[in-house]
Amino acid sequence: MQRRCRRQEFFITVRRRLGHHAHVARRPKPPPSSRYIEPSRGIAFASGAALLSIAETVGGMGLLAGRILARVFTFNLDREELLRNLYRMGVRSMPIVVVTALFTGAIMVIQAAPLVNRLGAHGLLGWGAGFGTLREIAPLLTALMINGRVGANNTAELGTMVVTEQVDALRVLAIDPISFLVAPRFVAMVSTLFLATVFADVLALLGASLMGDAMLGVSPGLFYNGLTSGLLGIGDIVSGLVKSVLFGVVIGLSSCQFGLQVTGGAPGVGKAVNATVVASAAGVFVLDYFVSFSL
Repeated sequence: MQRRCRRQEFFITVRRRLGHHAHVARRPKPPPSSRYIEPSRGIAFASGAALLSIAETVGGMGLLAGRILARVFTFNLDREELLRNLYRMGVRSMPIVVVTALFTGAIMVIQAAPLVNRLGAHGLLGWGAGFGTLREIAPLLTALMINGRVGANNTAELGTMVVTEQVDALRVLAIDPISFLVAPRFVAMVSTLFLATVFADVLALLGASLMGDAMLGVSPGLFYNGLTSGLLGIGDIVSGLVKSVLFGVVIGLSSCQFGLQVTGGAPGVGKAVNATVVASAAGVFVLDYFVSFSL
């Protein structure tokens, strides 16, 4: 009898303990803390993701360039939109180009003044200012100014059209967005940068000659004589103009590409504008290196 009672007590105790553990096991897990931070996946993962993003962007720009060139070579673009963009991007950008070019030429003379006085090389001031301006400074600074003003604005406009479904509306109306929106903007941007670089070359040399006369006593005649004495060749001028065209291509493609790929509403438009400015500036410097190295 005692053995039976002990067995019953033992089984009751075991059941109670098993039921307690099962109840504990069935308790829901607490939600993860909001302070939990996913550990880093390493430098290799970040580098690979960055390379894939760059490859995707470059590939998209290449495909977009092919579609734009197909419209340009067949003259399948809206001429009124082209003229409007030429005025908006080119004519209205002239004030900032004028100010940048004049002060750039003057700054070059200020930087060269101590060395010119030390060596007495006043006759070479025109060549030095012209060499640096025509090959490097004028196309580079003009591209950066056009990128900040025109490229960012173009991305914002296209991105807003994508977010508000205006681009989809054009497709519904059987209007090609590339011919109507993208190709005219691309051609206007390349043309603007080329003409603005020519204009900046002239104004920068004018500013350098005025500053040389005021600061070093180098007359404009002596300045331009050093500029045309034969040390400065036609290749120096061509190098700067080739750079301006390539810079325009990079800025035009990147601004159109990031504008057409906008997602996420208004925040996406802001991110696209930021990405356009950064990518265009990086592309300008990379192309500047290779063109300077080859020419």
